[in-house]
Amino acid sequence: MSKIATGNGHGENSPYFDGWKAYETNPFHSTDRPDGVIQMGLAENQLCFEFIKKWVMEHPEASLCTPEGVGKFKETALFQDYHGMPEFRQAVAKFMGKVRGDRVKFDPHRIVMSGGATGAHEMLAFCLADPGEALLVPTPYYPGFDRDLRWRTGIELVPVICESSNNFQITRDALEAAYEKTEEANIRVKGLLITNPSNPLGTIMDRDTLKSIVRFINEKNIHLIGDEIYAATVFKDPEFVSISEVIEEVECNRDLIHIVYSLSKDMGFPGFRVGIVYSYNDAVVNCARKMSSYGLVSSQTQHLMATMLNDDEFVDNFVVESKEQLFKRHKYFTWSLSQVGIGSLKSNGGLFIWMDLRKLLKDKSFEGEMDLWRVIINEVKLNVSPGSSFHCHEPGWFRVCFANMEDSTMEVALSRIRTFIFKNNEAIVPRKLCRRSSLKLSLSRSLSRRMDDFMSPTGIMSPHSPLPQSPLVRART
Repeated sequence: MSKIATGNGHGENSPYFDGWKAYETNPFHSTDRPDGVIQMGLAENQLCFEFIKKWVMEHPEASLCTPEGVGKFKETALFQDYHGMPEFRQAVAKFMGKVRGDRVKFDPHRIVMSGGATGAHEMLAFCLADPGEALLVPTPYYPGFDRDLRWRTGIELVPVICESSNNFQITRDALEAAYEKTEEANIRVKGLLITNPSNPLGTIMDRDTLKSIVRFINEKNIHLIGDEIYAATVFKDPEFVSISEVIEEVECNRDLIHIVYSLSKDMGFPGFRVGIVYSYNDAVVNCARKMSSYGLVSSQTQHLMATMLNDDEFVDNFVVESKEQLFKRHKYFTWSLSQVGIGSLKSNGGLFIWMDLRKLLKDKSFEGEMDLWRVIINEVKLNVSPGSSFHCHEPGWFRVCFANMEDSTMEVALSRIRTFIFKNNEAIVPRKLCRRSSLKLSLSRSLSRRMDDFMSPTGIMSPHSPLPQSPLVRART
């Protein structure tokens, strides 16, 4: 076998993937395997499937395998140009604009298909950099980037060190330091990759930060890849700002600007493998389109997605419903953790939280972080992902996904966390909470009642106050 195939470029030797293996060998099931590992390492949006299912049942024409849809079976099953179906590209372009508040328009002719965001990232890496050249990536960042961008392309990823002291925000000084260090090592920097909203932080970049980033890449004459696959998961203010909006306000060479998008996170369809490259560079669009033949979206999926995304009423209602459900789940989950002394980075997007367990480290080091992670995965039976696997430079942070499970499973996970904290680490829990043995019982029953009964307008849940409404979902009421 080839050296590339047998090497460790995939990045599989990481606790991020080890957690998945632990789950796969002993997956939790409420009745068949109640002591199994609960999957909290998968950033998946399962909170709106009943809403989507209703649409599917009401639109049988969207499926080629129904009497209403079989009339398009032949034309869809035959060869499709790798540009993609025109109606699919038009629908995706319209949806991309919709989730960005219709503040910017996207050209369907610049939509290039790929097999999920994974394929989109590799496609751009292939187009923009030669083996041995580098992309700068602010930390912490998604562990899969080491696979997606490096494994088959041979490029390097250079971390831009971001710190908790300023909530891991990207600064011009941090960008300059990473750029200069890479150049001094005789490695050519070809671009900067940002994830907005951030995975794993769940935070968004404000307009000023994005403007600073655009000025930076323009001055250095390097590419900017904006991973915006969580754009529609921003569930409360401040609202998401796309790089496509900022380049309308800042003078720059648009040939340097590229966006990665998909329907895996915003719609909750990772199995459909719909990935998108949107580039303002004609040469990149042309090259990426040739490469897309290695990872096309099936024509059946294109047909379904085009039908669904062209239903304006459905899309409008879905975007609102998704934000509302994410808001409620995030609020309840973070509040429940706070009751046992566990904090997290303040966030307003994504399908996860950046949980702060620094107080639980027996040794304030990455070895101590891994020791704690092994306890969580092997004894508490939760697959959460340690910060070191995201290249975080401070030990004690963990990514925890909250939208990929039913309410009942989340309650089991929270119960396990409470038991672990009360049993082993009462020192971090306020004394008055430690005395409330009834807290466990009351919280375990909480989701049997409406979430509206639990949260006060101040952001602290109480048994009698109504749930504060997300500013982004008020239009529905």
